[in-house]
Amino acid sequence: MAGSSHGHTPAAWTGVIIAFIGFCVAGAFMVMDQPLGFWAGMGITLLGGVVGVIMRAMGLGQPKSAHPVHQVTGDRAPAGVEG
Repeated sequence: MAGSSHGHTPAAWTGVIIAFIGFCVAGAFMVMDQPLGFWAGMGITLLGGVVGVIMRAMGLGQPKSAHPVHQVTGDRAPAGVEG
């Protein structure tokens, strides 16, 4: 899959960064035995997914038809199939 730009979009980067921050917050509060802080971190983690979906809907994500794996041409047989 060399050359693919799968996931290299502002929506993907933003969602993953927010989720990572939430994961770190939840982990820190879990170690400190603070359930409220842990659940706040989990909420931030879920917020990362929501932000990523919203940004994709705004056009900042990967277009569905641009992924090279999903492009089909009729002039070649699939891998492993003798033609």
